[in-house]
Amino acid sequence: MTVIGFLSVAPVIEGSMSEEVAKAVAALDEFDVAYETTPMGTIIEADDSAELFAAAAAAHEAVDADRVSTFLKVDDKRTVDQTASDKVDAVEKHLGREARRERE
Repeated sequence: MTVIGFLSVAPVIEGSMSEEVAKAVAALDEFDVAYETTPMGTIIEADDSAELFAAAAAAHEAVDADRVSTFLKVDDKRTVDQTASDKVDAVEKHLGREARRERE
């Protein structure tokens, strides 16, 4: 089974958050998860929800700020083993093209 999560961890600060976000992403390396960082958050894949939640908690704790905002959305499809890329592939099949477009 694969549990997929969308994680966004950010310090509540003025200016660039990238240094603190990098600490959150680096914390994921201590866990048995696959991840891909996007401009708005990080997609995480784990074998079970316990590992996903532990990784997300570590990412939250890695941020050094007086206030930290964390959002975690979890897709725990328990009857099918499906990766995040499988989900995108299914959408692209219906579109008949890649599910992305560059701005002109």
